[in-house]
Amino acid sequence: MPDILFIIDHDRELAQALAVYLRRQQFEILLADSGKTTMEMAHSASRPAIVLVDPHFPETDPLAFLQRLKDRLPQSQFIIYGPSDTLEKIMETFNTSALTYIRKPVSSVELDFALKKAGEWIAIEAKHQKITNEIKELQSAKILLQQLFDEVPCYITVQDRNFRVTATNRLFKRDFGNDIGGYCYQIYKHRDTPCTHCPVAATFQDGRRHQTEEIVTAKSGTPYHVLTWTAPIRNEAGDITQVMEMATNITQIRQLQDHLTSLGLMLGSMSHGIKGMLTALDGGIYLLETGIARQDPARTAKAFDQVRKMVTQIRKMVLDILYFTKSRELQYQKVVLHDLVESISAVIQPSANRHNILFTITTPPEPVTMEIDPDRLREALINFLENAVDACTSDQHRKSHHILFDARVTGDDHVCFEISDDGLGMDRETKEKMFTLFFSSKGSSGTGLGLFIANHVIGQHGGAIQVESEINKGSRFIICIPRTNGKP
Repeated sequence: MPDILFIIDHDRELAQALAVYLRRQQFEILLADSGKTTMEMAHSASRPAIVLVDPHFPETDPLAFLQRLKDRLPQSQFIIYGPSDTLEKIMETFNTSALTYIRKPVSSVELDFALKKAGEWIAIEAKHQKITNEIKELQSAKILLQQLFDEVPCYITVQDRNFRVTATNRLFKRDFGNDIGGYCYQIYKHRDTPCTHCPVAATFQDGRRHQTEEIVTAKSGTPYHVLTWTAPIRNEAGDITQVMEMATNITQIRQLQDHLTSLGLMLGSMSHGIKGMLTALDGGIYLLETGIARQDPARTAKAFDQVRKMVTQIRKMVLDILYFTKSRELQYQKVVLHDLVESISAVIQPSANRHNILFTITTPPEPVTMEIDPDRLREALINFLENAVDACTSDQHRKSHHILFDARVTGDDHVCFEISDDGLGMDRETKEKMFTLFFSSKGSSGTGLGLFIANHVIGQHGGAIQVESEINKGSRFIICIPRTNGKP
């Protein structure tokens, strides 16, 4: 039973008699015999659990008095009693604001029943208040956890068994969008199928944490190098229902480390290719020597072509390595556009002829000069064209192919080079990663430096590259740079 019970009645003797009866039931009793005393005591520190009140004071309006008292003690359970002829009006107006109503003279049975009912309601409200407080604490904890989830300085997703994203944090939303229900591999890598070595799938399978290093693409098209960890999320039965994937953007770290630690690995992986080129060069020199000795023009021409090809490949590889290890400032010169295109065509045309590729070049009819670093820009454009030749020779769907190399001047005083082919084409993932350091779609036959360096050279000239490609239909590169000073 509650501890404090407030008895309010202008009949002090009756109130005292009720107090004696209720103290036997272990109540602490407060007494008031006037409206003024009642309000003073209602403002005190003690808050009664039950108010037993006859509101019919001579100097007050009973309903107005009850309302003021109820407003002051909103948590108390009100039991109103009084004469039969006045109680009904109170009951009609005050209604459910009181727990119950009893009549004078007070029946002990009615009073005990009312007190028991009050005790039950007090217990219910106490339980309700406890639950409410627990809910508030849970809500506060949820808000705190959400804040922590959102403010963690890495990308966080929660994924189901179908790799659909069910939750993301603030940083992920900023860089990859707000999609909920999308596939992780589509959002991160713009793939149509799940990744081959997926850490989320591995965690679903064995329940362990897994770590990988990936290159992903933001909604802006910017590639990020990320280090990912996965962790299982289990239900009450211990079953894995979802997996949380956390990815830290380590792009800047990798850019710094690549120039220090990856160079040795790159040189090691390229040593076999260089050895093969040197062997081929030795063979070409042997053919050249024997051709001269035998006075065999065909043998000599074949040997010379082989030597020139190997020297060109070795030169390109060495220049790529030197450029990567120590980037230099551009050396600007005035160059005639037509001459630049012809010098590039002279490198590409023999390879195109050998592979039955129609190689077409177009230039403006009028002379056009531009300020560029001719050596660096030539190497960059040759790189794009050599990739076009590779795309065509690797394509088995057509017997013949066509490569277009077009140079033109735009109205904003830029020179644009268009390189288009009808070769293999690229998927979206390859397009987004093609300018990433050490990324190569050629497997072991590529160094992953060519397009990275070409992209850097175009950027040094203040230019930009637009890429269009479709699988089995070909690719189109539009490379635009300012005509003067390398400034956009």
